[in-house]
Amino acid sequence: MAVTKIRKISSWTLWAVLALSVGALALFYFGGVVDPNAEKKEPINTNILLYWVYIATLITVIALLIFGVFQFITSLKTKPKAALGSLVVLVLFAVLLGITYTIGNPAPLPNINVDSAHFNVPFWLKVSDMWIYTIYILLALCVIAMIASSVKKILNK
Repeated sequence: MAVTKIRKISSWTLWAVLALSVGALALFYFGGVVDPNAEKKEPINTNILLYWVYIATLITVIALLIFGVFQFITSLKTKPKAALGSLVVLVLFAVLLGITYTIGNPAPLPNINVDSAHFNVPFWLKVSDMWIYTIYILLALCVIAMIASSVKKILNK
């Protein structure tokens, strides 16, 4: 009974988030532009899309932290070795973020408009590089894990 309830809640949550995302994208793409004669057209509803992305990211990070801490505490009581393993993963992720931050390029970008100039400083440039490099590395690790899993499955037959 509980599994059915969890499945229904997660299904409704998925549909709600999907509907909000499609709505925000539709407003962004089909809502018109500020100045149709401008060289670079700026959609009117850019703020709506950006705020939705901020809200969705914030909710995701908060849920990740809450569920991660809850799972760690639960695992610590029943399986301490597995709990410490998950803690090692978090530490390795923090180390990855530190390494990718240090290799980030602090050189200012050319041709930045006045509104974006305050982000064209070494700190924000390195932070954006940090996230881009981290995404690349995690994506590569996911592909390697999928290939290794498939190879292991084939070899175990």
